[in-house]
Amino acid sequence: MQPLLPAADHHQPPLSAVNFLLENWYLIVAAFASGALLVWPMVRGGGGAFVVGVHEAVRLINREKGQLIDVCEAAEYAAGHANGARHVPLGQLDGHKDLPSNKALPLIVMCPTGMRARRAVAQLRKAGYDKAFAVAGGTNAWRDAGMPTEKSAA
Repeated sequence: MQPLLPAADHHQPPLSAVNFLLENWYLIVAAFASGALLVWPMVRGGGGAFVVGVHEAVRLINREKGQLIDVCEAAEYAAGHANGARHVPLGQLDGHKDLPSNKALPLIVMCPTGMRARRAVAQLRKAGYDKAFAVAGGTNAWRDAGMPTEKSAA
C-alpha cells in the first residue's frame, strides 16, 4: 500500500522569507511600481479630486452659479478664453479684486492646458474657496468640446 502523502524531501531547506524575497524580487519591484503609480497623482499636485470635465464645469456654471476664472497670462487670455471668464493671472491670484467675495460659489478655473489651473485651485482652496475646480484640459478642452470662446485686446 502506498502512503497518501509523499515523503518529505529532506535535501531541500525550508523556504524562508529572505529566500522568497530573493527569488521573487521582480514581483516586489512590480508591486511597488504599481503602488507608486497609483499614489503619484495625489503627491504631484492636489490629485484629481478637484478637477472637472468641461460638461461638469458647464453644469456648475448653469445650476450653481459657478464663476469662470482664467489664470493664464495676458497674451494668452487675449488670444482666446471662455466666454465670460474673469482674467486673474496666477501670479496675482491672492486677494485679487475679480475673485468673488462669496466663497461658497463654485469657481471653475482655467488656463490653456489645465496645469496652472490646478495650482491655482490649490491656492484658492487654501484661501477658503472650498468649491474651486480646475477644468481638465483647460481652454483647449473647452474649445474642443464646442463651448463658446472669445478674444480680447491685449
